[in-house]
Parts: sequence; structure tokens; C-alpha cells
Amino acid sequence: MVSIFDSNNLEVTPEQTQAALADESAQVVDVREPYEWEAGRIDGALHIELQELGANAAKVDTDRPVIFYCLAGSRSAMAAQAFRGVGVDAYSMAGGMQRWHAEQRPITPEGGTVADH
Repeated sequence: MVSIFDSNNLEVTPEQTQAALADESAQVVDVREPYEWEAGRIDGALHIELQELGANAAKVDTDRPVIFYCLAGSRSAMAAQAFRGVGVDAYSMAGGMQRWHAEQRPITPEGGTVADH
């Protein structure tokens, strides 16, 4: 399968992430902790906190690219590297929710915030 993203780069932009969600060309996974998810999240994302990711990997649709995100990008980069290690077309959203919010992209629920880690 040919990736829709540059597979030489671990990161994708929030713009690419939003487009992939809109056309369902990628699975987006939030690896933040539950309180972070509840404060505000990207609509359409699957929530599996990083420490639970290994035990719940089967919930991730790996038949298409997977984009992980967290607060700033470090936890999502670890997740993307781990999934790439087993042959999944995986990426980390650059800048995480902080960048998503700074670019004024929508957060769910309405009035949601970006919680500190």
C-alpha cells in the first residue's frame, strides 16, 4: 500500500490530520490521558491512552494510515515509532493539541480546552 503521506517523515501537520479525518483516509488516535481527552479533543479520533495502547492495539484500524496525537507530540511520536516497528503506516501529528488549538482548529466538546499534561 502506498502511503498518502511522506513515509520518510514521522510527522504530519494538523492540516493533513484534519483532511484525513474529513475523508476518512486515516485513523486518528489520541494517546493522551482521560482528563486531557475530556477537556478537549479532535472530533472523530479514537482515544487509547499511551500506557494502554499495547493492550488495545487491535482497536486501531491499521488497514489505513494511523495518525497519533497528544499534547505536544512526544507521546504520539513514541506511539507512531512503535507501530512503525511492526510495519504499520503510522505518524505523529506535529505539535499535538497545542498546535491544533493555536491554528484555531475545532475542538470537541464546544468550548473545550487543551489540558496540560
